[in-house]
Amino acid sequence: MIAALTVTLGVTALLLAAWCGFATYRDQPTKDWHFIGMAVVALLALVQLVVGIVRLAGGDKPDQGVAIFVAYLIGSALAVPIAAFMSLAERTRWGSATVAAAAVVLAVLEVRLYDIWGGIGG
Repeated sequence: MIAALTVTLGVTALLLAAWCGFATYRDQPTKDWHFIGMAVVALLALVQLVVGIVRLAGGDKPDQGVAIFVAYLIGSALAVPIAAFMSLAERTRWGSATVAAAAVVLAVLEVRLYDIWGGIGG
């Protein structure tokens, strides 16, 4: 994997989590600006999914197995879009809380993906 992409995605996910967490604190639902932020994070996750698949197709192998790596890639790509859909269904502060939680989960998934790929040497 590309470490810079993984770090960028993790940091942007945490920024989204903080932003939506603040909206939750202020008793606000997700707004259009939040959805733009979610789209940026989801786009980065989609880029990572494509890069991961291209690296696998090119013969590179993760240290801890292809199946678990692909599962984490797919989970990373779906975490924020699913939370975005759920926040549309729940137009209260809990919609913002759902997105904040999903963004934290995405950041944790990024750490795990980095570890699965092989960490610093990968």
